[in-house]
Amino acid sequence: MSRAFLIVMDSVGIGGAPDADSFFNDGLPDTGANTVGHIAAARPLEMPTLASLGLGSAVRLASGVVAPGLTVPPAGLWGAATEISRGKDTPSGHWEIAGVPVPWEWHFFPDTHPAFPPEVTARICQLAGSDGILGDCHASGTGIIDAEGAAHLRTGRPICYTSADSVLQIAAHEEAFGLDRLIALCQALAPMLHGMRVGRVIARPFTGQLGAFQRTANRRDFAIAPPGRTILDIAQAEGRITHAVGKIGDIFSHRGITHLHKGASDAVLADHLLRLADTSEEGSLTFANFVEFDSNFGHRRDIPGYAGQLEWFDTVAARLIAALRPGDLAVFTADHGNDPSWGGTDHTRERVPVLIHGAGTGEVGHVAFADIGASVLAHLGLPAPDHGRSFL
Repeated sequence: MSRAFLIVMDSVGIGGAPDADSFFNDGLPDTGANTVGHIAAARPLEMPTLASLGLGSAVRLASGVVAPGLTVPPAGLWGAATEISRGKDTPSGHWEIAGVPVPWEWHFFPDTHPAFPPEVTARICQLAGSDGILGDCHASGTGIIDAEGAAHLRTGRPICYTSADSVLQIAAHEEAFGLDRLIALCQALAPMLHGMRVGRVIARPFTGQLGAFQRTANRRDFAIAPPGRTILDIAQAEGRITHAVGKIGDIFSHRGITHLHKGASDAVLADHLLRLADTSEEGSLTFANFVEFDSNFGHRRDIPGYAGQLEWFDTVAARLIAALRPGDLAVFTADHGNDPSWGGTDHTRERVPVLIHGAGTGEVGHVAFADIGASVLAHLGLPAPDHGRSFL
C-alpha cells in the first residue's frame, strides 16, 4: 500500500478569495491580500521545488498575479483551493481540508478593554485561585508578556488576551505560576469557552525576568472538537496508522491520531517529517502543520523573514520528495493567508495552493478545501469523507 503526506504551510495564501471583501484587518477589507504574491513582488523567491510543482501557476490561477521567481512551467499536479467556512483561522482551514467545513459562526471577543465578559473572567479567577486577571484585551503574545510580565510575577494573576481569531490565550510564568497549573487552568476553562463557540483556549507559558521574558515550547491548545468525521477519523477507523506532526494533534482535539510528533520549531518538525518519510508504515497518513510562516513572520508583518522561511521550507520539500517511495503521495497546501505586506496583524482571507507530487502532472483548477482531504483518502483507497470530491 502507498502512503500519503498532507503538509499544511500555515498561512501561505495565494490571494483571490472571492469573499475577501467581507473579512477585515483593522477595519480594512482583505480584498487584494496575497501572501505569496506580495512577498515575491518585494523580493523574487527562489523555491525551485514548489515552483516546479506549480506554486507560481497556482498564484496566477487564484489571483491573476505573476509571482517573480516562481514562473517555471509546472511539472506536478496543481491547483488553487477556496474555503467556504466563515473564518480565516487555523481550525476552520484545517477542519475543512480534512473534510469538515465549519457549520457555525465562531464567537470572537471584541477589541475593547475589557475584552472578556464578566462570567468568563470570574471563571478564570475561580480556576486560577486569583483575585483578578491581567491583560483582558486584544494583544500580541510577546507584547502582552513584556507589558504585564512584571505585574504577573508580583500578583500571581494570569495574563489573558485574545486576537481577531476565536481564541482565549492565557500566559503564565512556568516557575512562578507553574506549568502544570497553567495547563490545568486552560483545560478546565475550555468546556465553557467551547460552549460559546470559541475555537481554542491556549496555554502560553513563558520564563525569564523583566526585560528578558521568553515564551517556551510548552504551549498547549485546547480546541473544540470537529463536528464531523475528519480524514484522520476515517483512516484510523479503517485500521490505518496516522501521524500528526506539529499542531495537528491540538487542532483536531487529538482525535483520530495514532502517533503525535511535536517540536519547539519548524526545523524540528521538518526532522520528524523526513524521518517519517523513511519509517512510516505502508498505507499510513501523515498530516503535518508548519506554523512559523504564520507565527514568526505573518503576524509580525516581516516580509524578508517570511521570504526566507519559504525558501528554507522549499529545501525541506525537496528532501521529502527525494525520500518518498514509489506510489507515495505528497500534498502541499495552506489553511489561510497572512499577508505580511497587509495592514493590521490578523490572518488574511485568501485562496491556498494545492501542489501534488506523486499523482502525475497537470492542472486540477479551482477546487474546494474539502476536495484536498477527499483526494488524500482516495489515494489511500479509503472511504470518502462526508464533504469533498477527489480530483485525482
